[in-house]
Amino acid sequence: MINPQTNQPNRLRRRGIQRLLIFWFLIPAAMNLTASAQASTSTTQDYILWYRNYDSPAIRALVNLALSETPEYGAYQLVRSEELSQGRVLRELAQGKTGLIDIANLATSPDREENLTAIPIPVDGGLLGFRVCVVLPAKLHLFENIHTLDDLKSSGIRIGQGTHWPDTQILKSNRIEVVTHPRYEILFGMLRNNRFDCFARGVSEVLYDLQIESDPDLIIEPNLLLAYPMPSYFFVGSRDVEMAQRLQLGMERAVYDGKFAEFLKQYYARAVNLLHLERRHIIVLKNPLLTEESRNIGRSTLENLRRRLETLATKP
Repeated sequence: MINPQTNQPNRLRRRGIQRLLIFWFLIPAAMNLTASAQASTSTTQDYILWYRNYDSPAIRALVNLALSETPEYGAYQLVRSEELSQGRVLRELAQGKTGLIDIANLATSPDREENLTAIPIPVDGGLLGFRVCVVLPAKLHLFENIHTLDDLKSSGIRIGQGTHWPDTQILKSNRIEVVTHPRYEILFGMLRNNRFDCFARGVSEVLYDLQIESDPDLIIEPNLLLAYPMPSYFFVGSRDVEMAQRLQLGMERAVYDGKFAEFLKQYYARAVNLLHLERRHIIVLKNPLLTEESRNIGRSTLENLRRRLETLATKP
């Protein structure tokens, strides 16, 4: 981890930041931090952000926040990547410096943490692991009597997910039927064509998804909440040390000065309110795909779900 006061990089040690971020909505504001400035450059550095993250107002805002907190690294500009699949993004980041991608926000897994460099701060406070179903109105009756994991497994409901998403293996390991495709956009068409019954989307992303799709035939099922520990991190290439240092230092500063807490409330409190998470039947799934460090973050997030919902479920 990088010490915000000395700005001397260690090897992105995670344990301190895990303790700091277990309850993101309680992060205290206003710590006066200083950092010894690195030599800045007069040129503007382009950082290529995965197009799906770039197109997300929340994720793009958080990357900008982290970069703006580190002016000693120089001026920057975010650039939208080509429309790469998640599998392609993973390959490009692993290869390093291909000119196609620099930064991606992805759900974590042991392979990703081993082959790439993770910035181990859950970008949405862990909400990506809380999933609701996007469905067709004609399929709502399938969900009426589902209250437990056994109910879900015996219902025959098929859940759509991306081929390379960690969610796919999580659902399968919990013996839930999954239908996949490598392209996120194609999955909405598959849902419309009855290839599966539920497109499980994270609480932090589903409202934006439906805004972009702009299809009145796609609705959010009102009663279920799938929950599993799955932190979502920023990832960069394994050899992109300076980029990793800048992002982690920027995120840590944003935590300390309270701007990260403001970001979480601004972009995600509305979703918690509108989706009425506190009224839903919570079905907790096991996630066998986490390192011990990420499992600690995810476990604490799930254990405090009720408290977090009560904190955010306030009037707009």
